[in-house]
Amino acid sequence: MSGDTSIAITRAAPGDAYDIDDILTACFPRAGEAMLVKQLAIDGDLVLALIARDERTSEALGMVAVSRMDVVIGGEEVPSVALAPLAVMPAFRQTGVAEALAGAAIEEMKRAGALLMFVLGEPGYYGRFGFSVEAAEGFESPYAGPFFMALELQGGLPCGPRGKAEHAPAFAALSED
Repeated sequence: MSGDTSIAITRAAPGDAYDIDDILTACFPRAGEAMLVKQLAIDGDLVLALIARDERTSEALGMVAVSRMDVVIGGEEVPSVALAPLAVMPAFRQTGVAEALAGAAIEEMKRAGALLMFVLGEPGYYGRFGFSVEAAEGFESPYAGPFFMALELQGGLPCGPRGKAEHAPAFAALSED
């Protein structure tokens, strides 16, 4: 990306649907990820969708979605979300777009009062945002393992044993593909 490109990140609007579909289709080999975002929206589980555009040309550069999760600590529901998918058009990777999108999503969810954000991804990459495998340890999830990470958004968690950490139902269809 040339030095004169500025990234504008905004909440996705209905008019961004085609651009979001193009981004997800360009970034993922299967249609499942594009369908995931649509299904999250249909189900009412999409908490936030952000789109990154070139400020000068309005070209769509990337997007990130945040969805509701059912998470329990000490027998109590804890306001939690999942960061997924995070996608950047191939020509704009390694240009700061993904970092800007992830950072904006984390800040929005902090302001919204979520306590935990989960992500399924590469620890070396997502660790730069504060996500860790340790923060997700002990939660019951079909995704539990070396790529299941969490980030404490408010600087602490309620006391008690960790229970379930369930993604929105739309994710089940993705793992069946």
